[in-house]
Amino acid sequence: MTETDHLKHWLISDGRLLGDEGLIVKGYCEGLVALGVPLARARIAQNYSNPLLSAWGIIWTPEETRRYTVPTTVLATSAWHGSPFEYVVTQRRPLRKRLTDLDVLEEHPVYAELAEVGATDFLAIPLEHGNGSVQGTSFTSDADAGFSDAHIRYIEDTRYALAAALEPIAMRHSQKSLLQTYLGHGPAEEIDQGHIKRGEHRTVSAAILFADLRGFTSKASSWSEEALLAMMGEYFEMVVSPIQEQGGDVLKFMGDGILAVFNIDDDAETSCRSAVLAAEQALTILGNYNETAADTGKEPIEFVVGIDFGRVTLGNIGSPDRLDFTVVGQAVNVASRVQELCKNLDEKLLVTQSVAEHMPHHMQSAGCHSIRGLSNEIEAYKVRE
Repeated sequence: MTETDHLKHWLISDGRLLGDEGLIVKGYCEGLVALGVPLARARIAQNYSNPLLSAWGIIWTPEETRRYTVPTTVLATSAWHGSPFEYVVTQRRPLRKRLTDLDVLEEHPVYAELAEVGATDFLAIPLEHGNGSVQGTSFTSDADAGFSDAHIRYIEDTRYALAAALEPIAMRHSQKSLLQTYLGHGPAEEIDQGHIKRGEHRTVSAAILFADLRGFTSKASSWSEEALLAMMGEYFEMVVSPIQEQGGDVLKFMGDGILAVFNIDDDAETSCRSAVLAAEQALTILGNYNETAADTGKEPIEFVVGIDFGRVTLGNIGSPDRLDFTVVGQAVNVASRVQELCKNLDEKLLVTQSVAEHMPHHMQSAGCHSIRGLSNEIEAYKVRE
């Protein structure tokens, strides 16, 4: 039996079964303190398999345990380059710095920040997962003598058990974040809850938003791929950010088209208002962008938005070995046709009567029109100026 056996056993048994990263790290750090380690702060980071987020982690102090996230943009800054975390992750080796013996002004800024709050000793170690990825982990002490050789041995001796306890949680977080990034929050929750069988579905009332870029075909035939992709990225950001802020989920990018569903669990008025507000915000962003486009040498962007409200079906469709989570129903088709009508009427945003009746004081009729796929004309509405 060694001094750390009890802590290692807890990590791979009761600790792992907690399923809560905060409680695991809290229990681990308190276990080190119980062994006599003069621990003032620990930072346990875990990589994200996500194009938008680099990592998440837990910061522990005797006073609190809190979670944090790191966007991928940080990897291009000095906060990462030259940091102890970069060293540990890339070199797969521990890093020790006695801050009382260190000229912190000649080192990475993180050491000066730690010294300013009274830290005397710093240790970073790698945590390795079964897929070969390396996680950065750091420990600081504010004791005059810092960490002894025995203290460091305790930390290094327990790192594999700590990695084993956290790896399943890290995998679940990465899976969930990827699903949300590529499918949207609502579909990700559906899949996370096990609604993954082909043909499994549910019917709801929802506002459906369909946005489409104008002039895409001509741009695609004359622009370079780099310029086209850059423009599409700006367009998608203009539209998607307001959709997400208003509680909508982007279900599809269809070439230059965007299909979104709004507030399927809310009342009809909330769903419709959220969809219209998202469209208005996106068009405001577009206007600001085009005002400065000439000064920055960029081509102006134009897109149109159609919105309908009605009963739709959310669920899994596809072949036995390739499924897609999508939404189908007449409201989807009508929203698509209404955005096409925008181009004919030279409008940027049109909605159907099903939307307008939930916010009548904000809408003005744009007349009745025939649309492809429907035998009867529909009345379109624009937002009242």
